[in-house]
This record gives sequence, C-alpha cells and structure tokens, in this order.
Amino acid sequence: MADGEEQLDLTGAVEAVERFLLQEEPRFTRDEVLARSGVDEAVAEELWRWLGFPQADHDAVAFTTLDVESLRQAVELVELGVLTEDRQAALVRTWGRSFARLAEWQTTLLADVALEEGVGDPVARVAELAEEVLPRVEALQSYVWRRHLVSAAGRLLAVESPGSPAAPLAVVFVDIVGYTSRSKSLDEAGLVAWLEGFEAVCTDIAVEHGGRVIKNIGDEVLVVADDPAAAAEIALTMVESGADEDDPFPQVRAGLAHGAVVSRLGDVFGPTVNIAARLTSLARPSTVLVDRGAYEVLSGRVQDDAEEPAEDRSSEDARDEPAEGDDTPYRFRRLRRASVKGYSRLQPWVLRRR
Repeated sequence: MADGEEQLDLTGAVEAVERFLLQEEPRFTRDEVLARSGVDEAVAEELWRWLGFPQADHDAVAFTTLDVESLRQAVELVELGVLTEDRQAALVRTWGRSFARLAEWQTTLLADVALEEGVGDPVARVAELAEEVLPRVEALQSYVWRRHLVSAAGRLLAVESPGSPAAPLAVVFVDIVGYTSRSKSLDEAGLVAWLEGFEAVCTDIAVEHGGRVIKNIGDEVLVVADDPAAAAEIALTMVESGADEDDPFPQVRAGLAHGAVVSRLGDVFGPTVNIAARLTSLARPSTVLVDRGAYEVLSGRVQDDAEEPAEDRSSEDARDEPAEGDDTPYRFRRLRRASVKGYSRLQPWVLRRR
C-alpha cells in the first residue's frame, strides 16, 4: 500500500456477505448449537476441527441455524453407516481442505473485481457481487460435483471388482525442466500466472485424451487414465509441446507407469504411482520414460528378463523397435536398469512415436 493511502474498511461488506451466505445473522453460541442439534460436544468439536473451522468461545454468538442443521445431518450420516469411524476423519478433513482452498480463491477473485478502480463504492460492490455471483457459483459447483459423481460411478462399476481397494490405472507424472531457475526470474504475479498457465494446458491435454488430473504439486502434475494408450498420448503431447520453441508451454519430462493403483478421496497411492514419480526423476528433458507394465501393454510384448540382451545391460543405445508388421504407434528404447529410492533395479524404456 502506498504511503498516505487510506486502508479501506470492509467490515460492512464482510458482515453483508456473512449474512447472505449464512442466511441470517449469527444468533447462537456454541453451547446453544449443541443443545439444539443434540450432538455431543466432543463429536461436534472434532468435526469442526477436521473441517478447519476456527474455534469459537463458549459465549461467542457466532453460529446460525445452518450450523445446527449441519451437525444433525452429520450425525444422520453416521447413523446411516456412511460416515463410519474409520472414514469420518479422512472424509471430513478432505472436505475442509478442498472447500477452504476453493473459498479462498473465490473470495480473492470477488475482492479483486470489487476493488477495481472506477466501479464505485467497493464496500457496496462486495455485497452486491456476493448476491449476484455466489448463487450462480453455488449452482455451478453443485452441477460440477454431480457430473464428477456420474464419472466416478461409471469408473467404479467398470472395474472387475468394484469393492477392491485397487484397480489398474496408467499414472503419468509431468515435471517442468529448469523450474527453479525460471521461477527466480519471475515476480510473484508472474510466477502465479506461469504456473496457472501450465496447469490449464495440462488439464486441457489430459481431458482431451480421456485422462484426469489428480493434483498439481508446484512444478509437477499428476494425471491418471484408465487406458494406457491415452496416458501415453497425454505424456507425449506434453513433452512435444514443451519441445516446440514456438509454444509457450514449458519444457517438461514425464514418467508413465501402469498397474494396480489405490484411489482414495480424490488421490491415488501405491507402487505404480511411486514408480511413475521415480521415472520422471530419471527422464531427460522432453523425454517420456515408461515402466515394464506400460511397456508390455503399449508394445503388446511380455518382457522376459531371461531374454535380456547383453548389450542392453551395458549401453543406453540398445533399441527395441516395433516388429515388422506391428501396428503399435510407438517405438521403445530400453535403458539400463536404474537404482532409485525404493527400487534397486527399476527397468525404464524411452517412449517415442513410431
């Protein structure tokens, strides 16, 4: 803030937004919420803590009818067997983290719009935007949630054993090459814009080829796909875009693994995920490395260690070209086994288009 510039008092706007979102003025203390909901204090405090809500003093009037109803609904889910003791903490924590991040981004967006020069009183503008924008945001969020439920249900029912904790998936890690040096040359706004652009393109490529982004981890993105060929196209498209000097997409490297993956609360776990990450760390710039599982599915060949060529153990230039008449769109170059964290003899292949 510049010297002499007065700081805006947005207290009135915050109170107006709070009234709109909570549908009424805060009217209950914590003890009154517990009494009205019939929920044990220890249970309520645990739920609020998992959700990341700030703790209110016993005599603070900070709650509304929505808080009472929400506690009742949580108890009903427990009684229905949906929120069992072993699922409750993880599920509620995921809700809390996800919605906290989403709410922070949305309020920042509203504030930026409201504080733009030339739009009148910013305090009134915040309250006005809340009434005009937030109902539409809420409806859109509900729609997106429902569409993702449909997709998730379809994937669950498509596997051979829907109750199994693991299912075959192709996992792709994509990592920006030279991220540290590039990030040092950008200011905060520039770095955010650069990473958001990277994430947006990654999402577009993943969705276009039938994959889905699990998460972005700074300069890295984790993508999964049910079809290994789709995962291969995602990885190759990203490294090709990064290798194009006329494309603003940054240079990247990728690791692709295929095998059993545990999906839980929107994230993925297991050795296949770990191997994909390790392959990424081994890959050279603008290169895709694949593991044995992905190689066998994509090439149509089962690799037998007993038939491993002697030259392959001593040279990274040993090639495994598609056999004559093979209709696979890919070619592979077998590299020497590598020792990485957790895997002493990880076998990678370079994946290229045929």
